[in-house]
Amino acid sequence: MKQIDSEKLVERKLVELVKINNGMCIKLLCDQLIGLPDRLCLFPNHKVAFVETKTTGQKPRRIQAYMHKKLRALGFRVEVIDSVEGVEQFIDSIIYGN
Repeated sequence: MKQIDSEKLVERKLVELVKINNGMCIKLLCDQLIGLPDRLCLFPNHKVAFVETKTTGQKPRRIQAYMHKKLRALGFRVEVIDSVEGVEQFIDSIIYGN
């Protein structure tokens, strides 16, 4: 049976690993603009990604998917991560280009 990671756990792990890798993990809060991803992750060497965290198996809501599409159209990387393993893979891809 696959382990289910809560959104809170996934987000905490994201913040921890971004910080360990000399980055910033900024929580995005905006009352005027709904659907923004949960976090803006900034890394050395101009690496930037928006990250939506979810409980394992959950998908973004329709407004979130719409906003993700708009951000991608502007050239930004947008990731939806629903597990601690997914956070680790994301960090590896940013740091090592995997």
